[in-house]
Order: sequence, then C-alpha cells, then structure tokens
Amino acid sequence: MKLSAPKKFIWFLSFLLAVISIASKFVFIAFVTAHAFWFMAAAWFLLFIATLLKGI
Repeated sequence: MKLSAPKKFIWFLSFLLAVISIASKFVFIAFVTAHAFWFMAAAWFLLFIATLLKGI
C-alpha cells in the first residue's frame, strides 16, 4: 500500500476543523462546543482517508 500526501485543500480543511474544535474548548461556539470531539475526529479521519487514497 502506497501512501500519498493529502492535497492542500484537504489539509487546510482538516486543520480548520481541528482549530475550531480546540477553540471551542475555550470559547463557546454554538454547535461546535457540544460536538468538539466529533469535529476533531472528522479532522483526523479526513487526513487519514486523504493519505490512503491517491488524488484527494
């Protein structure tokens, strides 16, 4: 199995999800604060899938 680097857009999207998730632990963000774990999980999953699949 060959791994590939994720595209810049996917990397930035994952980074944005992670930053929002972390920020919601310190500042109340309406929907995100209650679901911060899932936002972080989505960020990691997005990077994981983008690394496994070529072209994403």
